Amino acid sequence: MAVKYETELYPPIKAFFEQQGYSVKSEVRHCDLLGYREGEERPLIVEMKKTFTLELLLQGADRQRTGGLVYLAVERNRAKRGAHNQRFGEIALLCGRLGLGLITVTFYKTKSPFVEVLCEAGTPAGRASGKRAKRLRTEFDARSGDHNIGGSSKRKIVTAYRENALKVARHLWMFGEASPLMLKEASGVGKAAALLRDNHYGWFERVSRGRYKLTPQGISALEEYASVLSAWQEK
Repeated sequence: MAVKYETELYPPIKAFFEQQGYSVKSEVRHCDLLGYREGEERPLIVEMKKTFTLELLLQGADRQRTGGLVYLAVERNRAKRGAHNQRFGEIALLCGRLGLGLITVTFYKTKSPFVEVLCEAGTPAGRASGKRAKRLRTEFDARSGDHNIGGSSKRKIVTAYRENALKVARHLWMFGEASPLMLKEASGVGKAAALLRDNHYGWFERVSRGRYKLTPQGISALEEYASVLSAWQEK
């Protein structure tokens, strides 16, 4: 069976790498899937597409600049015999020469998807960017959980920044009105004052000197991201 969206590839691939001891999160600094093993600093990166394309290959090459293990993942559609994107032996050979891993996911009507690694990721040629690797790790660690779905497009990504804004908004809703210091202490967000001042999402309104309240957009955001707030309470 053919998948309709790239996001359908994410759950089985996430489960596959979690079974190998990785902690996995999606849509971290444009990476569809990012993972780390405890005690290891080298990132695992997976870029996904429904079919193998030049764009996917270029994405993988770009992610190699982090120094991570980079895999490309596509669906293996059993109905497309002989199609260009089904020449997996040749594609795996190409990926192997470039140091990229290749994963296929086969979907069935009556059983779980089958994840197969056709080519293991290797060490890419060229110099890795320490700054890019550090930014990935910082964003990964700052997120409370995996609140996105890998391969998403046209969806708002729950970044660490958005999570902090939600924490401030939640406590501001409880207080009605509050100062930056009150919100910093209640939410645990050290940069609460900057969040309120910058008001990147339009959630906060300054009502007087040192006092803020939620805007209607802020109240709507708490409803929109209710699943994220619930996940915090479950921890």
